[in-house]
Amino acid sequence: MAQQKEFLNAQSKKPSASSPPLPWRTRIALSVISAVTDYSRRQNGTVNRRLLDFFALKTPANPNPVNGVKSSDITVDPSRHLWFRLIVPTTDESRKMSTLPIIVFFHGGGFVYLSADGMAYDAVCRRFARKTPAVVVSVNYRLAPEHRYPAQYDDGFDVLKFLDDERNRGILPENVNLSCCFLAGDSAGGNLAHHMAKRASESTSNFKTLKVIGLVAIQPFFGGEERTEAEARLAKIDPLISVTRTDWTWKAFLPPGEGMDRDHEAINVSGPRAADISKLDFPATLVVVGGFDSLQDWQRRYYEWLKKSGKEVYMLEYPTMVHAFYIFPELPESTQLISEIKDFIHKQCSKVVKN
Repeated sequence: MAQQKEFLNAQSKKPSASSPPLPWRTRIALSVISAVTDYSRRQNGTVNRRLLDFFALKTPANPNPVNGVKSSDITVDPSRHLWFRLIVPTTDESRKMSTLPIIVFFHGGGFVYLSADGMAYDAVCRRFARKTPAVVVSVNYRLAPEHRYPAQYDDGFDVLKFLDDERNRGILPENVNLSCCFLAGDSAGGNLAHHMAKRASESTSNFKTLKVIGLVAIQPFFGGEERTEAEARLAKIDPLISVTRTDWTWKAFLPPGEGMDRDHEAINVSGPRAADISKLDFPATLVVVGGFDSLQDWQRRYYEWLKKSGKEVYMLEYPTMVHAFYIFPELPESTQLISEIKDFIHKQCSKVVKN
């Protein structure tokens, strides 16, 4: 109750931050996204998939090289509609490289929304493939509330095992280097990427060739029972994230039962029930934080928790950016972030080459 009172008091104060400096094109897009997600939520805890499908902008896979990449959709398990979009660079730079790293990417959307073939995520994964360059595997995992935790984590881990399976090796380009595997994602995808890194660190015997050496957590979706200072301060400023929305999403994500609250390890990864990863071979991690993202306090705690656990971790801060800023190519910070991620991937891959 005391924490809730502090949160309400903080909300009543005049925000110390001004509005994020975004172009009108970005502001309109964020407004549309917010409105559609709000209207799709039903009071009974379900979502209106018909409404979401009506507004969804999808991009089909294209096996023909366009703007330096080609793509195809690969089925992992048709019984649960588990598949991924494989994006392969075709640039002169990528052809000259003897091996290419692989990025296994998880899209955002609060575990409830969006997909790997959505226009925004197809475009950003193409940029990763072309700019890094790298082979990108964009996972289309099951969504809540129809499929609750741990379905999303099981899907992600099964994709990793699928990629490691020699019987599926012909699906990937011959020059892909599975020992230079990076897990990446934004928002809920960043949460997923973290938990996949943890599972992979705990289950190294499950993999013959695949080796996760890096984690890119872009504004990861974490939370807890506590209300943070940023959640209160940005309550009327953050165009995409609010306590009302995140509370609904977490409720849709977790199955009912004892201990299934926002301090669950899946949500509050560095909180009171945090796992001990100090003895795990956890990969080097890059955490991205935005100054107008209501989730930033959770993301900073995550960074500090990794440091205290003795892990190699870096943090990139974009003080004027909102949640999911990097999917908007009109923002200079989007290009900057992709360049920073490229440098991180090359740095970690160089260690593998030296060894």
